[in-house]
Amino acid sequence: MSQKYAFLDRDGTLIFEPQDTFQIDSVEKLKVLDGVIEGLQKLQEQGYKLVMVTNQNGVGTPSFPTENFEEPQKVLLKIFKENGIEFEQIFVCPHVPEDNCDCRKPKIGLFNEFLAENDVDLKQSFVCGDLPTDKEFAEKLGVKFVPMECNGTFNPFSYLPRIVSIKRDTNETQISLTLNLDGTGKYEVDTDIGFLNHMLELFGKHGLFDLKITARGDIKYDDHHLIEDVGIALGQAIKKVAGDKKGINRYGFMLLPMDEVLVSSEVKLNNAELAVVTDLAGRYAFETNYVPVREKVKDFSTEMVKHFFKSLALNAEMNLHIQFLNAGENEHHRIESIFKAFARSLRISLEVSERGKDLLPSTKGKL
Repeated sequence: MSQKYAFLDRDGTLIFEPQDTFQIDSVEKLKVLDGVIEGLQKLQEQGYKLVMVTNQNGVGTPSFPTENFEEPQKVLLKIFKENGIEFEQIFVCPHVPEDNCDCRKPKIGLFNEFLAENDVDLKQSFVCGDLPTDKEFAEKLGVKFVPMECNGTFNPFSYLPRIVSIKRDTNETQISLTLNLDGTGKYEVDTDIGFLNHMLELFGKHGLFDLKITARGDIKYDDHHLIEDVGIALGQAIKKVAGDKKGINRYGFMLLPMDEVLVSSEVKLNNAELAVVTDLAGRYAFETNYVPVREKVKDFSTEMVKHFFKSLALNAEMNLHIQFLNAGENEHHRIESIFKAFARSLRISLEVSERGKDLLPSTKGKL
């Protein structure tokens, strides 16, 4: 299975780089930049393996003795380890430009063996650095480049697509789901329930979410477990991919007509802490006036609409209100309008505001 990697420059990106000597040759000069610890922790939580890649001019020469590099490097790695941060690999080029070596960034000679031995997910992996050579290095590797300001705050996330994968296996269901909030509405949906497939495809298309889901379950007995567990998995994915919610709109509202049906869908994202302190009925809130007018649409039990969204809202830690203004008569239209309105409302909630992209949409300081 392909693995996504974060290839990270060191000096000027993770630690302070002196602009006079461009060398960190003592522990006294070592300073971890703002946002690095939290950022690396978050990358690991999102499933990235961390790889450090650094040019160190003349390490091992009289002007930059090996011990002068290794001593602060050991302290740096100790700081990272104490914060639960582990690097899969550390690549150091000790040469100067005049050596014309094959391992100095932007060349990728150091990586030949690594690339041969590892299945790198080129679509999701990235290089993060502060120099044009880091960008050229990314191009040679065939991955995305995430620019950082030299000695600035480490925050690659505004440049990265928000993607998460969830697996949920029980004795009743087996679900695999990948959600990309910053997609274009592409979908690959394969569950054992045809009408559920259709609704999830609408969710991806109208939310502009890339959604890939495979779901199997004990539908020979009933469709309850599979529909419920898909809702649980999708809710978990939304919670995880939304992260700390910094910069998002947080609130979304959509008034959507579907032929004779008019439905409104309101979404407000919160996590457990905010839900408790604001007394939002515990961990979530869900309200709807949807009442089925027939028992099934094809192979989908209509009573499961409420249960699906209730399970989703609970696991996403979300306030979700779905109210019909004109309920209409066609059950297919009614359910379809709910999924479309929910997708578009959620899309608004999760979109990043340009003015507030570095701000948390709450006075509490935490969502």
